[in-house]
Amino acid sequence: MKAERLVALLFTLQRRRSATAAELASELGVSERTMHRDLAALRDAGVPLWTEQGRHGGFRLVDGWRAGLDGLTAREAVALFALGVPSALAGLGLDTAGSAARAKVSAGMPAELREHAALVAGRFHLDAPGWFGSADEPPALAAVARAVWGQRRLSVTYRRRDKVASRELEPLGLVLKAGVWYLVARVVPDDALRTYRVSRILSVEQLDSAFSRPPDFDLAQWWRESSATFEQVARPLRVRARLNRTAVRELRRVFGGEHLADTVVSLGQPDSDGWAEAELALEDDEIGLGQLVALSPGVEVLEPLRLRASLARVGAELAARNAQR
Repeated sequence: MKAERLVALLFTLQRRRSATAAELASELGVSERTMHRDLAALRDAGVPLWTEQGRHGGFRLVDGWRAGLDGLTAREAVALFALGVPSALAGLGLDTAGSAARAKVSAGMPAELREHAALVAGRFHLDAPGWFGSADEPPALAAVARAVWGQRRLSVTYRRRDKVASRELEPLGLVLKAGVWYLVARVVPDDALRTYRVSRILSVEQLDSAFSRPPDFDLAQWWRESSATFEQVARPLRVRARLNRTAVRELRRVFGGEHLADTVVSLGQPDSDGWAEAELALEDDEIGLGQLVALSPGVEVLEPLRLRASLARVGAELAARNAQR
């Protein structure tokens, strides 16, 4: 959006003091021609901008002129500057807005605080996708996001196991979980709240009809509660185990890449022998035993003890059968 891009340009100029059109275009991800148009637009809007000639010249703001950055404490400014999820912002069409926010925060910082923020950003990084699954890039995400912003109903078709279903939805919010986008929506006409994986949406059409959000709906709270319920119902069995390197590589094959981030709750660093401790969320003893057997002999169950005993028994039976062949 041009307005967001102009804000990003304004505060980038304030931070850099002087920069060429090529440098500004590269930093904001636009062409040099677009940058010249944006610089002209800032002048037309009354921003005191002038050009320095010469080898080290460029565009700069008049000395003493600056945009304010009010209402943020030092810690808040550092936190905002250091935080960045560019792929998530880009998926929602907010990458320019993110650049504008970071440029604005940086521009309003004193020099010493800006240096501290850069230090923090250089040492901490948020990587949204899980270890065993790459971030999905659903084609329908941008259209769904526009409907969420505009509070417009959607007509969608989506893949549900081996079937294709159609629904009319009122999109209430988007959630990024371990690199996977989910849509929380109210189903028309039964008013039920449902969660849909956006990558499974095959087609999406924004309808002309608008809808009103429930005044008491809290997306973050609803997601926490529904996620907790889902985990308790779908994968109530928690297993603590040790896995060798081969078993770790086999996790995707055994549990399926789509559900791996929900199944592998945690995975520690391997020890000197190549074994790593893990916590797994499984459906039940019977299904879990079959999955763990598929990882054998590279898995050792620590808890629960009943599953440890079952895995040892099955392992002994398999060894006996192999010995008879």
